[in-house]
Amino acid sequence: MQSPYLSIEKISVYQLSIPLKKPFIISLGPIFTADNIVVKIETASGITGFGECSPFMTINGESQQTCFEVARYLAKGLKGKNALDISGSHAIMEKIIYGNSSIKSAFDIALYDISARHAGLSLYEFIGGKKNKKIETDYTISLDTPGQMSDDAMHLKEEGFGIIKVKLGGKGEEDVDRIAAIRKVIGKKIKLRIDANQGWDVDTAKKTLKALGKFDIQYCEEPIPRWDYMQLRSLRKSSPVKIMADESCCNEHDARRLISLKACDMFNLKLGKSSGIFRALKIIEMASKEKMKMQVGGFMESRIGMTANAHLSLVNKNIRYYDFDTPMMFTEDPVSGGIAYGKNGEVILSDSLGLGAWVDDKILNSLPSFSY
Repeated sequence: MQSPYLSIEKISVYQLSIPLKKPFIISLGPIFTADNIVVKIETASGITGFGECSPFMTINGESQQTCFEVARYLAKGLKGKNALDISGSHAIMEKIIYGNSSIKSAFDIALYDISARHAGLSLYEFIGGKKNKKIETDYTISLDTPGQMSDDAMHLKEEGFGIIKVKLGGKGEEDVDRIAAIRKVIGKKIKLRIDANQGWDVDTAKKTLKALGKFDIQYCEEPIPRWDYMQLRSLRKSSPVKIMADESCCNEHDARRLISLKACDMFNLKLGKSSGIFRALKIIEMASKEKMKMQVGGFMESRIGMTANAHLSLVNKNIRYYDFDTPMMFTEDPVSGGIAYGKNGEVILSDSLGLGAWVDDKILNSLPSFSY
């Protein structure tokens, strides 16, 4: 029996930049604008798919401009190919250029959107997921003084958020002061999780995490530099706070290495690190066999990327944590369809065909773009 074929007829790539309501500061530097890429793939049968990436220079080594240029090579390589052959499309992209996981993820999401629509399914159904759990996102407080961060935390408490993520990675003593100030104003009921974004050296991480043990922290993301992953096992053993690998776990090869080293308790999955859904599913399978809990998070994606994240979150029961807050930080929302934000951080996903999120042509036509 011949496999189904759906020819890729046209690929359009757009630069989408959206200012943030206020600067978002992490240990790797401040962010003022979400400088993203939207990919639109059209097939000969009329089925269209959308994808998005949010490149991060200090994490995946890509910018909006590099993604825009590399996308030209990928678009040329994929045009005329079978949109339903996602594995084959990844093989083509890998042969064209090494790395560049962010822009590859935008193509990947668009291809999954097409494949799910062709199958008459919502994306989460197409990848084997079930709508059997509540998705509740955290909201992230950026790095600042203890006073400002505790004020921000109090504001989130008043808005009803039950989970707060805190950016750390400064001097260890100051980071402890930050968490102490935040926990004091929000009380004990709100869940706290922290992200150092590689900001501590090993000794600072050990001392800081030990001091933070009394504040009931769910976990700490990437406490030390990604290249120093061999030290994660000893840090994990000494830490009263669970360790979640983020920047050190990009693809399935990283995941296999970290599992073999017993380097961490959890993984943070990001489509911009894994080159999209195709390879993220490989990480999920590995982690699930080890009964590891996982988080699905992102960079500065709009509701297109975050909708893809929500679909992925429904594919495995061990995905317990969700970091989908960045669209709420934007000054505008150009996306139609997609996830909606309910009360107290709840994320609501519809059963629309495919991804179920897109950007209207009127908006796309106003953006810097190219098509093949």
